[in-house]
Amino acid sequence: QLQASGGGLVQPGGSLRLSCTGSGFALGTSAVGWFRQAPGKEREGLSCISPAAGTSYYVDSVTGRFTISRDNGKNTVYLQMDTLKPEDTAVYYCAAGPICRYTLGSREYAYWGQGTQVTVSS
Repeated sequence: QLQASGGGLVQPGGSLRLSCTGSGFALGTSAVGWFRQAPGKEREGLSCISPAAGTSYYVDSVTGRFTISRDNGKNTVYLQMDTLKPEDTAVYYCAAGPICRYTLGSREYAYWGQGTQVTVSS
């Protein structure tokens, strides 16, 4: 089971760090992706990281602002989000799968956590 946490309300330009933790699920052997879904919009792939953290990809809209990382010893993957914008408001999800691909397709991931709400507003 995966659990995403760390969401909240933040002002534009602020930062949040999301965490994805495996409970009874060893994240260390899985690629992990972060996705988000805003009201009325399709789910969007944001970033993924390979099991050994040697490979990571980002969608253009978050490149340079978001950073994915992992601590396999803590069974946790992080998404550091800086310079947040109102359009980043969404429910954020983490998911685990066999491989991190640049396409960031949700179909690559079989295991999903519950989402965490991120709201960027003044």
